[in-house]
Amino acid sequence: MCGIAGAVWTAPDMSISDSQLRQMVDQLRHRGPDDAGHYQSELSLSSPRGCEPGVGLGFRRLSIIDLETGNQPICNEDETVWVVFNGEIYNFPELRKRLEGAGHRFKTHSDTEVIVHLYEDEGADVFSHLNGMFAIAIWDSKRRQLVLGRDRLGQKPLVYSQASQRLLFASELKAILKIPGVSREIDFNAVDDYLAYQYVPHPYTIFKDIKKLPPGHRAIYKSGKLTIEPYWSPRWGSERDCSYESAKDELRRLMKSAVELRMRADVPLGAFLSGGIDSSLVVALMQQVADQPIKTFSIGFDQKEYDETNYARTVAEHLGTDHQEFRVTPDAIEILPKLVWQYDEPFADSSSIPTWYVSQMTREHVTVALSGDGGDELFAGYQRYQAIRLGHWIDQLGPLKQILGATWWQKLPSSSRQKGLLRRWKRFVSAVAKKPMERYLDWIAIFNEERRCLLYRPEFVERLEDSDPIAFLSSGWAKAGERDPVACASLADLQTYLPCDLMTKTDIASMANSLECRQPFLDYRLVEYAIGLPTKFKLRGRAGKRILKDTFGELLPAEIWNRRKMGFGVPLDHWFRGELRELAWDTLASDGTKIHQWFHSDAIRQLLQTHTDGTFDHSYRLWSLMVLELWLREWGGHSPMG
Repeated sequence: MCGIAGAVWTAPDMSISDSQLRQMVDQLRHRGPDDAGHYQSELSLSSPRGCEPGVGLGFRRLSIIDLETGNQPICNEDETVWVVFNGEIYNFPELRKRLEGAGHRFKTHSDTEVIVHLYEDEGADVFSHLNGMFAIAIWDSKRRQLVLGRDRLGQKPLVYSQASQRLLFASELKAILKIPGVSREIDFNAVDDYLAYQYVPHPYTIFKDIKKLPPGHRAIYKSGKLTIEPYWSPRWGSERDCSYESAKDELRRLMKSAVELRMRADVPLGAFLSGGIDSSLVVALMQQVADQPIKTFSIGFDQKEYDETNYARTVAEHLGTDHQEFRVTPDAIEILPKLVWQYDEPFADSSSIPTWYVSQMTREHVTVALSGDGGDELFAGYQRYQAIRLGHWIDQLGPLKQILGATWWQKLPSSSRQKGLLRRWKRFVSAVAKKPMERYLDWIAIFNEERRCLLYRPEFVERLEDSDPIAFLSSGWAKAGERDPVACASLADLQTYLPCDLMTKTDIASMANSLECRQPFLDYRLVEYAIGLPTKFKLRGRAGKRILKDTFGELLPAEIWNRRKMGFGVPLDHWFRGELRELAWDTLASDGTKIHQWFHSDAIRQLLQTHTDGTFDHSYRLWSLMVLELWLREWGGHSPMG
């Protein structure tokens, strides 16, 4: 697990010096505190072959595999292919055996060198042979091309900036911003997307001139031209024709294989254990393979409704793990500036706070931790999927749909708590008259379209290009074709929410603390199988993850399978009426507030006041606005409006 950065250029005035390359890499030191490496090749305009581009590849290493000889960049025998790589290739021993059989000779025991020789054989198709999480840069001097690739589910980040006769790339935005002349002009449509989703969707970033390589895509930069295309296209719209029993058998095989592969490491390894189904199942399968108790880690809070440690403790005792339980009192005022700096662009998922703390504390004991990310999207674990199914049933009922969508429901009083039953029902019926995809976005949006319209100043609206945040969700939804709405929503989440929110949150929070986090549920073989399973295999009554329970039920206590799902969150609603109240008002309602140039200050103050009064829970909206404001103060950015 590492950080990578670099550049390719074809004009002298676009060159990257050795010191600039080192500055880029130094910005990623937290991702790889163990070692650094660089490769530099100068631009030559008078080569017999024509222009030989200038190249710089930089690397920071967190040692996981081949601790002695695995430093990067790594090249082939004649030094015509160079690789820097962030992530892990779990099937590298099998690939190495195949490559050695084909005549390749290895000088290290690392997974990185496998990429080098596999590229020699497969060219730009190299990524489709890899089972892992990765962001890879390959310089091919014979073809004079840079090849970039990102893993299928977006577990590892990769950003780039293309200018005239130069391409920059890095694991994080902050590395690219070290290069003079890179524009910080803000993309207003990215701000619009951020307020809807609480993140900036790929392929965009908050800056107009910096982009994200989408998951499952490769990019080839040659002769000043950048070509981006997918290398992974699963059959999203096809439902698998199989029996329930055969599906259970295959699921059992794939899950065990995914866990076993992710336990390959030359350093201490453990697992996050929240006490939820997904992380508990991962730990149970790990313990079956291990010859000693697995090290497990959970984090607890004083607020009972956010504390799952009793469930984690139950699982740990049942499985006999070496369990560490941390109890913390999150200090939002102290940690918020750290998050704003570390995440580079506005990112408002508040569960990044507990993720940060559990990563920080886990790193004191191990270097690698497995997690249960991905189980909810693959096996219909979110409660909102039940609402999707209910909405689909109501769509078939004609007049009843109009009754349920009536505005008088909204006049009923309800608790200010975001997750109150009546509040959830009111949110449901307020969107029931819409089409399924529009309804779903309305449910998951932080600021839905109506609220964004009330928030935006006319000057901001004029800067928005002709696009709509729903386009990002619809692109994923549409790939599911004619499948039922629950399948469409879950598969859309797998392509949008999972890489842009969950994977971003986990990667940045863990790597900021030099911890590698691995997700067995995101083994692409398991993903490809699970996305084809019928919804009836996953969702039964009000309970998701049916097939997980029926396949692995004996591994965990019944109370874990039957427990109410809890989000991994923090009590934002309490904070904004308590310890964050003064900071929120000072940050969002003062004369110097930067976002007032874009948004109506009266609308922001109304959100603050109604939340403070307990009239309505706007905590997620206030958090999003605070993150955006503090990001502007930290990272600047050029805005044509001010």
